[in-house]
Amino acid sequence: MPSDNEVRPGTLGRDYGEILWEPGPEEIERARITGYRRWLARDRGVALGGDTGPAAYRELWEWSVAEPGPFWDSLWDYFGILGERDGGPVLTGGQMPDVTWFPGATLNYAQNALRAAATDPARLAVIACDEAGNRAALSYGDLAAEVARVRAGLKALGVTKGDRVAGYLPNIPAAIIGLLATASLGAIWSSCSPDFGPASVIDRFAQITPKVLLAVERYRYGGREFDRHQAVADIAAALPGLAAVITVNGRDGDAGPAVLARECGPHGRHGRLAFESLPGDPGEGLEFEAVAYGHPLWVLYSSGTTGLPKAIVHSHGGIVSEHLKALCLHQDLGAGDVFFWYTTTGWMMWNFLAGGLLAGVTIVAYDGSATYPDTGALWRMAADAGVTYFGTGAPYLLACAKAGLAPGRDHDLSKLRGVGSTGSPLPPEGFRWVYRGVSSDLLLGSYSGGTDVCTGFVGPSPLLPVRAGVIAGTCLGARVEAYDAAGRPVTGEVGELVLTVPMPSMPVGFWNDPDGSRYRASYFSPYPGVWRHGDWITMLPDGGCVIFGRSDATLNRGGVRMGTSEFYRVVEQLPEVADSLVVDTGQLGAEGRLILYLVLADGHDLDDELAGRIRSVLRAALSPRHVPDEIHQVPGIPRTLSGKKLEVPVRKILLGTPMADAADPDALANPEVLAWFAK
Repeated sequence: MPSDNEVRPGTLGRDYGEILWEPGPEEIERARITGYRRWLARDRGVALGGDTGPAAYRELWEWSVAEPGPFWDSLWDYFGILGERDGGPVLTGGQMPDVTWFPGATLNYAQNALRAAATDPARLAVIACDEAGNRAALSYGDLAAEVARVRAGLKALGVTKGDRVAGYLPNIPAAIIGLLATASLGAIWSSCSPDFGPASVIDRFAQITPKVLLAVERYRYGGREFDRHQAVADIAAALPGLAAVITVNGRDGDAGPAVLARECGPHGRHGRLAFESLPGDPGEGLEFEAVAYGHPLWVLYSSGTTGLPKAIVHSHGGIVSEHLKALCLHQDLGAGDVFFWYTTTGWMMWNFLAGGLLAGVTIVAYDGSATYPDTGALWRMAADAGVTYFGTGAPYLLACAKAGLAPGRDHDLSKLRGVGSTGSPLPPEGFRWVYRGVSSDLLLGSYSGGTDVCTGFVGPSPLLPVRAGVIAGTCLGARVEAYDAAGRPVTGEVGELVLTVPMPSMPVGFWNDPDGSRYRASYFSPYPGVWRHGDWITMLPDGGCVIFGRSDATLNRGGVRMGTSEFYRVVEQLPEVADSLVVDTGQLGAEGRLILYLVLADGHDLDDELAGRIRSVLRAALSPRHVPDEIHQVPGIPRTLSGKKLEVPVRKILLGTPMADAADPDALANPEVLAWFAK
C-alpha cells in the first residue's frame, strides 16, 4: 500500500518539470564553477571526471558532502580568503551541533568585503536607488573611506570587539557602511527596517544590548513619508546601555536631540550624533580586527510571531565561506556584475545582498516599495542600473505575471543574465512567466533556505537545467534529504527537510543561550545530530526537489498530506483572487475543517458563482479532499514583517487560542487584519 506522503504519478502536475532553459557548451565553459572544478583537479588532485552539465555538478556535489573538510578548505584557497590559517583541521567535534570550523584560523568579514578597494578602488561597489528615482553610487574606494570614517566614530564612542551596534535603517548605503565599520572592529551588527514598530524592535535589540544605535527619523514607502522620530526615542529609551544614537539624514532644530540625549543611558553625554559628522580621527586609516573564524558577525532574528524572536548568531568565517560559494559558484557572480535583490534590512536577504561585496560585484541597494508607482518599478530600475542579476521574492514575480507585464519587451534588460526567487516556492507558471516575459536566455534560480543559515541550501547551478516548478538541486556542501515519519531518507515522497552534514553558516548559537539548549531544541531535538528545518520537501531521483511549504502548516485531508504552497498556487491563479490563506483545523485523531480566506481583486466580491468555481478548480487540480469546507472574503491576509503568511497563528486562533497569545501584533506587517480571524 502506498505511503500517504508518496508523490504518485501526476501529483506534481503535468506542468511541472518542463525544461525551460539549459546551459550550452559556452555557458558551461565560462561558468565560475567550471573553473573551480578544473582548479580542484590541478591544485588539489580531486579528479571528478570529464563530464559536463548535470553529471559534472552531481559528481562535485557528492564530493562536497562526502568530504566536507576538504571541500570547505578548498574554498578558502580558491577564493583567496584573506586571513590566517594555523594548519590545523578544518572541522573538529562530534555530531551536530557540537562542531567547530577552522579552529585557530582568523579573518575579518569587512576586510574580505573591501578587498577590491585595494586592488581596484574605482570599481563601483554600491548603487543606491529609491522609489522616487533618485540614484547615487559609491566606488570601492569611496566605500572603504566611509567605513574608515564611521569605524573611527564608533571607536571614539567606545565600541570594541564583541560590542553590539544596531541599525534601524532602510536599505541605504549607511546600513552597508554601518555593517562593515562594525565588523571591522570585531563588534557585532544587527538591523531592523524602520517599518518595524518600536515594540518589535525592542523585542529584538533589547536582547543584545547594543552600545550604539544608527537610525533614521523618517523614511518613504509607497509614495508616503513616515515619521519615526518618536519610534527612535522609544527604542533608545528601552536600551539603557546605549552610548549614542547616530541619526542618518536626521532633522535639525526639532525636539529630537533633547529627547534622545535624555534617553541614551549613562553615556548620554554623547546624545544624538549625525552620521555625517561623527567623532574620531578622520585621518585614521582603515584597519581590521582579526577575529576567530567562529567569532560573531551579526545577529538575525526569527519572525517572533508567537513569542520573543530567536536571536540567531552567525560567524565571520561561516558567512564569508558560504556567501562566496553561493554567489560565485551557484549564481555565477563576479567582477563586472551588478547584483540586486529586493529586500529590507530586516530580512536575511539584505545580509546576503551585502555578501556580493565579497565577490567583488556592484550591489544595488533599493529603498522603497517594489510596486510604487506601479508593479513594473523594479524592472525600470534594473534597466537603468544595468542589473545583471535580479533577485526578489516569488510573490513579486507572480504579481508581475498576473499584471501581464513584459519587462523584457518594455525595458532594455540586455545585461540581465540571472533572476533569483526566494521567500516562498515559485510555482511552474512563475517560472514560465520569467522566460516568456523577461528573457528566454537567463539562469532562473529558485532558492530555499532561511534566516537560520543566511543562505539557500537548495537552489540553482549554471551547470543544471531550469525546469518549471522544480528547484534545480541541492547546493554544494549541503546534504539535504527528505525524512519520513520514522526518520528514514526517502526519494519521490514528501518528507521533512533535513540536513545531515554541518555547514559553516549554521548559527554559532542563539544570543543569551549559554548552554545551547534553545538552539538544540529548535533544530536538533526530533533527530539527534540532524538539522530539521521545518519544511516539506520532495527529493527527485535526478537531484532536483520541490518545496511544499512549512511542515507545521501542512494540509492533511483523509490521510493525504499537501503543502499549502500547492493550494495557493491553484487559487491565486484566478484573476479575481489577490491573496489567500488556507487553514486545516484538524488535530491528531480528528479531522477538522478546511477553511479558505480570500482577498479579492478590486471590483470583485465573493458570491456563489465564484465560490463554486474555486471549489471546482481545487477539486480538479488537487483532489476532492482539498475542496474547502468554508470560503470567506477577508480585508487582508496577515503577514510577518518579512512577508510570510501567518498560517500557524491563524490556525491557533481558530482552535481557541487568544489572539494575544497566538501572534505578537508588533511582529506583523498588517496587525489590524488579525482581529478579523478572532471573530
